[in-house]
Amino acid sequence: MSTPSMPQARAAREAQRAHAARVRAVAERLRQDPSRKPLALDKRTSNLFRHRQRAARQRLDLSGLNQVLGADTQAGWVDVEGMLTYEDLVAWTLPRGAMPAVVPQLKTITVGGALAGVGIEATSFRHGLVHETMSALEVLLPGGEVVRCTADNEHADLFHGFPNAYGTLGYALSARLRTQPTQPFVHVRHQRFDDPRAFFDALAAACAPMPAGVGSDFVDGVLFGPREQVLSLARFVPEAARASDYTWLDIYHESLRRREEDTLTTAGYLWRWDTDWFWCSRRFGLQHRWLRHLLGRRYLNSRTYTRWMRWNARWRAAQRLDRLLGQRHESVVQDVDIPLAGAVAFAEFLRSEVGIWPVWVCPVRGSAPPRFPLYPLPDGLCVNFGFWDVVPVRAGQSPDHVNRRVEDAVLRLGGIKSLYSDTFFTREVFDRAYGMDSYERLKARYDPQGRAPHLFDKCVRGA
Repeated sequence: MSTPSMPQARAAREAQRAHAARVRAVAERLRQDPSRKPLALDKRTSNLFRHRQRAARQRLDLSGLNQVLGADTQAGWVDVEGMLTYEDLVAWTLPRGAMPAVVPQLKTITVGGALAGVGIEATSFRHGLVHETMSALEVLLPGGEVVRCTADNEHADLFHGFPNAYGTLGYALSARLRTQPTQPFVHVRHQRFDDPRAFFDALAAACAPMPAGVGSDFVDGVLFGPREQVLSLARFVPEAARASDYTWLDIYHESLRRREEDTLTTAGYLWRWDTDWFWCSRRFGLQHRWLRHLLGRRYLNSRTYTRWMRWNARWRAAQRLDRLLGQRHESVVQDVDIPLAGAVAFAEFLRSEVGIWPVWVCPVRGSAPPRFPLYPLPDGLCVNFGFWDVVPVRAGQSPDHVNRRVEDAVLRLGGIKSLYSDTFFTREVFDRAYGMDSYERLKARYDPQGRAPHLFDKCVRGA
């Protein structure tokens, strides 16, 4: 294991002292606040897409906790504050020849948000979900106490129970995350298929355990339709004659259908989906080159689209247009994890009952027994399916018909779905799927006064 230099060690100590002062200040504010309103973070951006009731909340401002506190990239770790965005974290680590082991797709996702929810990307077939890469976690409890958690200390239950609690057990103040070494460029090969079974067989082969330095560093794919799939296998490379740029006029997901291989800078690869929010920018007409020219590179990013979607949610512009045109649409924004054995069946379900294309596909490896009880990812290789669009509401259907059918299919195939979007499970089904026996014990220990909302109330009832 390497040892940080004296200047690095001194800088890390100073950063930790400044962090401790910031933590004392926010904890004291929370302890001294007499309000009994439900707790909520005061955030400028959010990557949650579920209905929330408009209610008075005690807004907790942790925005100042957004720094890198120290690192040893040779040993493979970085200490960060909870409100640090992955955009800023990656900008700090890449010049040092490293990256977080799992970097979620959107720049505005914060470390604390990825740990409290579920974060995934194309390295997850090796490293698991984001929370699988943490080795220590500092949490501000709803009552104002601060605890440090590891997998084997007196707060090991909170360490394992924090992921997928969505802030209902407390907020991440800092964490130690695993890193991996990088090179300046990433070379990608795109393999095309016209049969889902052949596609998922190839995906499984690409994710098979291999010796270090062999195989792919990144694996993901896109289902463009029932008879068109693209598997993307990527590796770090030290140099390249040229690198593609997908931050303005060229669109990454379109390149998958016309290129056999490609090379991007490592930063360009990590943020390849952010420019167009995968392909959701087409909801704003941004598949048109003239409009991209007009908008400019500065505004082509997830931060812009999230702001536009929040505006739409507030003013209900899409619903008003539907009424004007005599239409009804259901928003289907879902990420689900399905065991590999059920992947073909779920792809068929998407074809027959959902009809949203493209669909992002990302392999992720679970563990047995599951280490994190509130998100018990099935053992072995699983496949994350991400699909985000609106579908027409047909005559006689409820306005949440497709979302409910998705939830039924996920449970039937032994999978689990993320809770960042609308959820319709009954309390009984939710309790079984998301480890509520463990959660109730955690809630009683770490939030006995109930200052934070219950997970079911927050994620299903929208409290």
